[in-house]
Amino acid sequence: MSYLVPAEFVTKMVDSGESKVYMSTKDTLIRSFMAGAILALAAVFAITVAMKTGSPLLGAVLFPVGFIMLYLMQFDLLTGVFMLVPLALIDKRPGVTVKQVLRNWGLVFLGNLAGALTVAFMMSFVFTYGYSTDGGAIAAKVSSIGEARTLGYKEYGINGWFTIFIRGMLCNWMVSMGVVGAMVSSTVSGKAIAMWMPIMLFFYMGFEHSVVNMFLFPFAMIMGGDFTLVDYLVWNELPTVTGNLVGGMLFTGLTLYTTHIKTGKKRNLR
Repeated sequence: MSYLVPAEFVTKMVDSGESKVYMSTKDTLIRSFMAGAILALAAVFAITVAMKTGSPLLGAVLFPVGFIMLYLMQFDLLTGVFMLVPLALIDKRPGVTVKQVLRNWGLVFLGNLAGALTVAFMMSFVFTYGYSTDGGAIAAKVSSIGEARTLGYKEYGINGWFTIFIRGMLCNWMVSMGVVGAMVSSTVSGKAIAMWMPIMLFFYMGFEHSVVNMFLFPFAMIMGGDFTLVDYLVWNELPTVTGNLVGGMLFTGLTLYTTHIKTGKKRNLR
């Protein structure tokens, strides 16, 4: 599988973060739009598989195909840049500033959101034959997911909010490991296997992914979910985004950078 050792692929992580800072606005928006759209398609695909087969595990096994496709095309997810781009700042790459990091995050957020919303409207049109039917079982399932993952958390107040936050942290711990997985091998098969494992884990465990949610909750609202935009933002997207940010940077980016780039002095056993 042409495996790269950590010292090599962590250097690639920092290089990748630096390149994203200097990417043009046009390219950043296009790549993030496509990432949001493809991940949204993967989400509705996984939900459809789980419903038709009665196996949520099979849906989770197949969901990573979308993630693999978008990263092989070098499209950008917010969860990925949360982890990669700050490394260029921490590594003191020339010219990289906090303002540039925030600019990249903002552009990727907008692109992901636009892509996810585009697919939400397209799929809602398809399922309802141009909004002439109720959407059937898929609509009912998605609506119930949207309600459970907004109002269900709201019921528990601040404890519910921090539950989503922690699920967001756990999610991007795994998702950012998938991003790293794309760098640990120089072959397509090696990259795919390394990306597959952590993405399958996060999806099956029901962790909260900000970009998946940019599709799932607007789609659920269109399909009749009984919750509001404010419910979605306050009781899902906001804690999910912040959890994704902390989890990706803390558990993956900083740990790998600290132990493989800024390694400690070797012990003298004499």
